[in-house]
Amino acid sequence: MMFAKMFCVTLAIFLLYTTVTEGMSLARSVSELRCQCINVARPEKPIKDMKSLELIPSGPHCKNTEVIITLKSGSKVCVDPSTPWVEKIIKTILER
Repeated sequence: MMFAKMFCVTLAIFLLYTTVTEGMSLARSVSELRCQCINVARPEKPIKDMKSLELIPSGPHCKNTEVIITLKSGSKVCVDPSTPWVEKIIKTILER
């Protein structure tokens, strides 16, 4: 009788854990299936405190090519990939 109770408790904990981790995985995949950039900036000059640049090509998740710049402060800015200085950076990255 005690074994049956322990088995049921263990099974319930396992199923709860599986449900929670699967739900987290699903939430992450849903957020990756949409455009990341809602507002897009078009700065005239390169951003001086730029830490990194992320290029996300268009695809089934989003019809737009997206360029996300991470600043040294940690905040992120979406920039228009057709801005001339952004195009130069992308071209340099792709040539490597």
